[in-house]
Amino acid sequence: MTNKNNNSRKRLPAWLRQKDPLQKGMLATRNMLKDLEVNTVCKNARCPNIGECYSKKTATFMILGQYCTRSCRFCSVSHQHKPEKIDPAEAERVAEAVEKLKLKHAVITSVTRDDLKDGGAEQFVSVIKAIRKRTPEVSIEVLTPDFNEYQPAVDKIIKAKPEIFNHNIETVASLYDQVRPQADYQQSLRVLKKVAEADKNILVKSGVMLGLGESETELIQLWDDLLTAGVEILTMGQYLQPSNENIEVAEYIKPEKFAELKEKALARGFKAVSSGPHVRSSYLAEEVYQQLN
Repeated sequence: MTNKNNNSRKRLPAWLRQKDPLQKGMLATRNMLKDLEVNTVCKNARCPNIGECYSKKTATFMILGQYCTRSCRFCSVSHQHKPEKIDPAEAERVAEAVEKLKLKHAVITSVTRDDLKDGGAEQFVSVIKAIRKRTPEVSIEVLTPDFNEYQPAVDKIIKAKPEIFNHNIETVASLYDQVRPQADYQQSLRVLKKVAEADKNILVKSGVMLGLGESETELIQLWDDLLTAGVEILTMGQYLQPSNENIEVAEYIKPEKFAELKEKALARGFKAVSSGPHVRSSYLAEEVYQQLN
């Protein structure tokens, strides 16, 4: 891993080059989601795994609109428009998409909505309830913003009892000013800890991007911080620069290094670790959940 040298932007290495994203079945999933007017982080965040996931008839649903109130330097989700009004029919449309895709495990995320007092927590709850009413056998994972650590918002999510609560730490503490200037490393840890302490039946998860300039020593410290906060599931993937407006990649981590880091993280105490160049926080989320149940 890098020692924080400002490396010039490199060409994408062979192990990160994806095959044609227009895989069999992708268009059917995309069109169905479009017809239902359901947003996905796969599309809005330009996820490199979109072809694979859509072809497998799975997606990560993104609620509360398409426009974020923060401008994290790693993210391609738009922040240049006024956030939309909350759509009271959104929960039912997401639940219908879950049913039509025949999902066994549904992942719900959102843009950050600092303009809302509860950060959109009530909309998460509405979606959870709608899915459980329509398909009660489906396990639910939420990937939430930090809600500015507003306790009533966090409490709403805890009370709704998703099977997994995920909030991504994203990067090591020393890089927050560069990568997440409107977020706070310790605040994210406190949110994770509050959920872990409040309900032992909710699995707590977090994810980190590699290749932003972190050292391995800093990464290990991040692991220890997450474990102290009660995090049980960890994801680690390669940061890819989605556009020229986003922060540049400092280093491309080789697949064998990701494998090595997975073993080290498991030995450190995590119950499950997904680690690889193409891993994202919701990538193969169902398989990880099934491993722990």
